[in-house]
Amino acid sequence: MYERDEILAALDGRLVVSCQAYPGEPMRDANTMAQIARAAVQGGAAGIRLQGIDDLRAASDLTVPVIGLWKDGVDGVFITPTLRHALAVAEAGADVVALDGTRRPRPDGLSLAETVARLRDEHPTVRVMADCGSLADARAAEEAGADILGTTLSGYTGERPRTPGVDLELIASIAAACNAPVMAEGRIHTPQDVAAARAAGAFAVCVGTAITHPTTITSWFAQALTAPAAARPPRADRPRGGR
Repeated sequence: MYERDEILAALDGRLVVSCQAYPGEPMRDANTMAQIARAAVQGGAAGIRLQGIDDLRAASDLTVPVIGLWKDGVDGVFITPTLRHALAVAEAGADVVALDGTRRPRPDGLSLAETVARLRDEHPTVRVMADCGSLADARAAEEAGADILGTTLSGYTGERPRTPGVDLELIASIAAACNAPVMAEGRIHTPQDVAAARAAGAFAVCVGTAITHPTTITSWFAQALTAPAAARPPRADRPRGGR
């Protein structure tokens, strides 16, 4: 477990990799997620984001800061939605507890500030990452005591349009308006996206799908082969020889 003042230093200017699989998928297994997390660290990830108590426990040997969350539900406030969920994530070994950082009502009736304060009462060294959907969310989350402001929910709460790629405008606006560091997350698909997010003001960048979700990655390549013929290179431009 990292001390509070070491966590942000370890993540500053670095890559965080989110290792998650959806229910019903072949990779939806705690040990599998832990193995993927270890591989990501070997590849240079300075932090790992994991979903679920079992996954956090299975990856307890990781040597980098772990951002933990617990998804409960499929819409509304479902990312570590209550104090009970947040406490469980901390107790499972997360160095940073990620939770819904929007201004929407929480299922247990507590405010975000109350949740953060009561979490810290029991786990003083844990950092809090607020998954936000707008600049207004980020401002409110910072006031509530969040240590890290994530752009995770950009385009998913109805306040902002869902950009096809990373929401650089939101990253830049939060970085300009808030003192807490910004973690870029959401629709970051290429190394160029990572660099752009960093240039926009992110102190760290979290990538998930493009690294750790083979179902989606495979679909990108499969769909490219079914694109209209006009979108494919002319036969003369295709490599010759081999298979």
